[in-house]
Amino acid sequence: MRLTPFLILCALANLTIGSSRADEAKKKAAATKPKQHPTGYTDTPYLPGGKWRVHDDARPRPEVVTPGKNASNAPSDAIVLFDGKNADEWIMEKDGSPGDWIVKDGYLEVPPKGTGVGGYIRTKREFGDVQLHIEFATPEKVEGNSQGRGNSGVFFLGAHELQVLDSYENESYADGQASAIYGYKPPLVNACRPPGEWQTYDVVFEAPKWDAEGNLLKKAYITVLHNGVLTHHRQPYLGPSGHKSVANYNRVLERGPLKLQNHSNPTRFRNIWIRELDFTTND
Repeated sequence: MRLTPFLILCALANLTIGSSRADEAKKKAAATKPKQHPTGYTDTPYLPGGKWRVHDDARPRPEVVTPGKNASNAPSDAIVLFDGKNADEWIMEKDGSPGDWIVKDGYLEVPPKGTGVGGYIRTKREFGDVQLHIEFATPEKVEGNSQGRGNSGVFFLGAHELQVLDSYENESYADGQASAIYGYKPPLVNACRPPGEWQTYDVVFEAPKWDAEGNLLKKAYITVLHNGVLTHHRQPYLGPSGHKSVANYNRVLERGPLKLQNHSNPTRFRNIWIRELDFTTND
């Protein structure tokens, strides 16, 4: 077939239209493609101290930790101390025998007065700096008043107490309220739920630090969320807790068990998990 000038012009027009459409498609694809950001830099200024640059590409990335589905579920790097099934992580403080607290319906309960070995339970493991999640419920039936209502305690290093108490419409001394640093610092607010309801403590505890000669370098500190409400923000301890006495750092103690108090009140605990931390590392 002989190509006339008209047919040649039509063919060239079709090629131009096709090329234009292809260019438009390429531009559209480029516009919708996600922008690729750099994963780091090697030409930025150094941060104070000189080890890493701003946005340094060589700086180690944080370890990946899978969070729990909700606040009660432990994250992937946590140690589960009580999951509702058994008390295998716990022993009696008194003699190291297996814990004799009651395990029932997914909770751990202080045994009735005069039964079993009696006394506090503690973890078999010892810890220093930690993040702790623990849930508790004071007795639904209110008996007694002041420190006689749902009294227990959580002790870090087996010595520094975070008070557990039914402080719902319960008059008692300020430094003995729920989430108080017992015998020293009241909570910022009273965030207690009514008796029998489950409550949460989410805690960051920083263990004290000492030098080789036994001199205190850093006090113990605690940050507490009680039922999601801040009740202490990096509050220092005066030392291991006591009753009717002023605490002091009279012994070198950097690690120890987590301890739960038996105060002869049937207080319940569940969903206890802990994450080991280290606030001495300096990246």
